[in-house]
Amino acid sequence: MPLRALIVEDEPLAARRLAELLARPPEPLEILGTAESVAQAVRLLETGPAPDVLFLDIHLADGLSFEIFEQTAVRCPVIFTTAYDQYAVQAFKVNSVDYLLKPIDEEELTAALRKLRERLPAQPAATSAPAFDPALLAQLMQQMQQAPPAASYKTQFVVRVGEHLKVVPIEQIAYFFSLEKATFLQTTEGRKFVVDYTMDQLETLLDPRRFFRLNRAYLAQQTAIHDIIHYTNSRLQTVLKPVAPDAQVLVSREKVNVFKSWLDR
Repeated sequence: MPLRALIVEDEPLAARRLAELLARPPEPLEILGTAESVAQAVRLLETGPAPDVLFLDIHLADGLSFEIFEQTAVRCPVIFTTAYDQYAVQAFKVNSVDYLLKPIDEEELTAALRKLRERLPAQPAATSAPAFDPALLAQLMQQMQQAPPAASYKTQFVVRVGEHLKVVPIEQIAYFFSLEKATFLQTTEGRKFVVDYTMDQLETLLDPRRFFRLNRAYLAQQTAIHDIIHYTNSRLQTVLKPVAPDAQVLVSREKVNVFKSWLDR
């Protein structure tokens, strides 16, 4: 019987790639589901089949994945997927928690699964103790909040202007948006250029301290957010500068609290 895995990851491309890697022979895992938020993960853990392993991203759509352990008992081994460097994840090693640095390397994933299989016979998911105690959770959360990401984010983009190439520094970019299956870069001067990236790809390439994914179609730099207005159904409407092609650029309801925290740093 294959091991059963639950993936908690708010980047669709990263979740899809991990699921594909886990499904490969000779020992494919059964994917029970994918959650992109703390709330969804808690719901799947409490209502669905018990997983043999939990793959957890650190930052989710509605907070840190450590909050999952505060809301429900996790009784299976955990493998964190993170963009934080070796120094930042010492707490994981000390407490025998596996982790994988993004982008996930297939050989490292194989090694982690080998270690998991060696560990499972002595610790069945259905009867084992919860994975973390409160003291460990506090230590991990403090560690991750203080450590800088290891990933290097893009500082400029190369765009095409007729027969020429133009370099646009990140400081001159107001926001990115998608329209009719194309992705555009909008400069602070009001010019727009097509870029060869999807919105999901851009979200992993841009510094999350500067840019926020407002919704599926817009990813804005904080300095480009000119105004924020309360909207219906607990949503927020943002007014971007330069003016956005869409009349209303809304922050999806599930991201409102994360968006407020991002603004109030």
